[in-house]
Amino acid sequence: MSGPIVIVGASAAGVATAEALQRLQSGREIILVGDEPSLAHDRPPLSKQVLDGAWTPEQAELLPPARREQLTARLLLGTRAAALDSANRKLKLDDGSELDFQDLVIATGVRPRTLRSPTPKGVHVLRDMMDSLALRAAMLNSADRHIVIIGGGFIGLEVAATACKMGLAVTVIEPAPQVLAHKLGDQAAIRLRSMHADRGVSFKFDAGVAGYLTDETGRVTGLSLTDGSQVAASLVLLAIGCVPNVEWLAGSGVDISDGVICDEFCRAGPGIWATGDVAKWKHIGLGRHIRVEHRLNATEQGGTVATNIMGPLVPYTSTPFFWTDQFGVRLQLAGIIATGAEETVEQLGEASFLHTFRVGGRLVAVLGWNAAKAMMPFRRELSAANQPVAA
Repeated sequence: MSGPIVIVGASAAGVATAEALQRLQSGREIILVGDEPSLAHDRPPLSKQVLDGAWTPEQAELLPPARREQLTARLLLGTRAAALDSANRKLKLDDGSELDFQDLVIATGVRPRTLRSPTPKGVHVLRDMMDSLALRAAMLNSADRHIVIIGGGFIGLEVAATACKMGLAVTVIEPAPQVLAHKLGDQAAIRLRSMHADRGVSFKFDAGVAGYLTDETGRVTGLSLTDGSQVAASLVLLAIGCVPNVEWLAGSGVDISDGVICDEFCRAGPGIWATGDVAKWKHIGLGRHIRVEHRLNATEQGGTVATNIMGPLVPYTSTPFFWTDQFGVRLQLAGIIATGAEETVEQLGEASFLHTFRVGGRLVAVLGWNAAKAMMPFRRELSAANQPVAA
């Protein structure tokens, strides 16, 4: 038996790593450190089922009671990592204590990007259960029944769909000329925007937020935009992307230039690994480093990190995959849409479409609009293409 395995981050990626280590019967002590007071909740329902009240917080727990009882890792919750001494194999915690480790897994994830500090009252972000419940309460108690969403990405549009369902008027401010075209391709992005507009969502494109307007109590009353206009707003969701939680690693020798930089085995240094939203690893199938902030990646990458801790090493070559549910439509994308990719669209039914993206005849991505079954052979093709070539 070897020394302890310390996992920093008790959300999806960290828990997936701990459970995978159990399945591999490592026989080593596993310590799971998390800054939240309890194990995190699953994030996808926070912008949908929890926000609209269809689910209770308990229904969105990351681990159901039976799995939680089976988790043998020692939990240090409500505890924040303060610094890493990689040379002496010590993790320093914010309470002044230290943990010795043989292997350390960095699974600290990301946090919402903000515009300024302090954030005015009435401006919300959405990352954890407390955020979701606070936003729901604000939406239910909104005097003007209107929410302004800054950012037309996945979280912004999911909340827009939920807000419409709850009877609120919605305005989305997006600095780009279109929503998600770089993620979904032009045709799916146009269809998605039209679906929102048909349900009353208003869009303001090509304008960012220059600043908040507030009253004497510090509560938001509106937004000043970069095009010189103003938008009245008493309830705002800030959904402009995320920032990796890596500041505590400063001076550790770990490369944190964009998340935690890893090799193809998700290894950031000797006995130091990273997984989930914070990890930027060398994807040898794609030939470059990538960082993926999607739920399925957290589970799959955590499993690979556990395998590599126990050995032998295997490269992590999973095909990026995500889904989003909006207005009863499920969009799924496998792969990464490359600039200049040739897009082909096949209509499968009245509200079902399949988009394929190819570069030089090679499939690089497939998108399904209510077309999960039709996507499967293309996902298998992508998975095969992303595997390392045998020597």
